[in-house]
Amino acid sequence: MAVLQNAEYGVLSIASIDGEPYGVPLNYCVIDGAIYFHSAGEGKKLNILSQNNSVSFCSIGATKILPEQFTTNYESTIISGKAEEVTGSEKQSALEGIVKKYSSQFLTEGLEHIKANTAATRVYKIVIQSMTGKARR
Repeated sequence: MAVLQNAEYGVLSIASIDGEPYGVPLNYCVIDGAIYFHSAGEGKKLNILSQNNSVSFCSIGATKILPEQFTTNYESTIISGKAEEVTGSEKQSALEGIVKKYSSQFLTEGLEHIKANTAATRVYKIVIQSMTGKARR
């Protein structure tokens, strides 16, 4: 969970009902054991999620290439879950969580940005069904 909470970004992997895979890197935050991400109002990601809300999400924490050993030190998590759109106070909390994670030094400005853009922004929650982690340190 610590790797998931602290990673800089994650990759959301989804598949349409006809099996077309799609992976997209995301900014996100973790609140109460769930992953939250925001999106524009439309696009390929949302089209696929409306057909199939089963997701995989991968985050990668600290890494260090060890060229002389032909390997890499790393830490990662992979989760499986279901994505669902959130609204109201949960949407607001998620957007604030994202601002706090990525722009904490600009919190006041971030809250104004949220206020100005909430209507055009969609927020999704990934309910974690399973999680694995792996590391080489």
